[in-house]
Amino acid sequence: MSKRRLLSFALGLVAVALAAFFVLIPRLLYKPFPSDHTPEGAYTRIARSIGTDDDVAAIFAYLETDSQWASFTIRDLRAKALARVEASYPEAERAPLEAAYREEAGAKDGPDLFARIARRRGWVARLRRDLSGIASVTIEGERATVVTARGTRYPFRIRENGIWGLTTFSAELMAESERAARDLAVVQAAADDYDRAAKR
Repeated sequence: MSKRRLLSFALGLVAVALAAFFVLIPRLLYKPFPSDHTPEGAYTRIARSIGTDDDVAAIFAYLETDSQWASFTIRDLRAKALARVEASYPEAERAPLEAAYREEAGAKDGPDLFARIARRRGWVARLRRDLSGIASVTIEGERATVVTARGTRYPFRIRENGIWGLTTFSAELMAESERAARDLAVVQAAADDYDRAAKR
């Protein structure tokens, strides 16, 4: 075999070896996420959304149902209150309520509303500080607890679609939803008074 053929053969082997390295090794090292029908899978997706992707709204898919409904409700109630303020309140009375309601009323949907509240209340910073590898998972019926390597406990509840949802923010979101309902009732009553006065 001539030197030229030997060199070509050696280069061919190197090329095949490099191709195998760059094609096969990543596949061997790739570890898919656990299913989001497990607490580990839901937690891992939350961690990725906060850490790698910086996509707070993506967490919404991994909140429990009560949190999701509360987020949509807050957005809808704030939008109704803002519309009524703008339609019926005297100009001098509008500014404080417009400032109070505009951000939440302006959310495009529940995930966007959740992301706005999460940033404003420091939930995102808290998650970034506390999220770490999973040390253990305990499942008891429809509830589960993910304990991280740092010792932080994250409570989950299984949703109707089989995906596990984080319950950490449920109480605050539901309380905010109730507050938005009370605020809307007050706004509507005052707006009715302003409308009657304007007709006199």
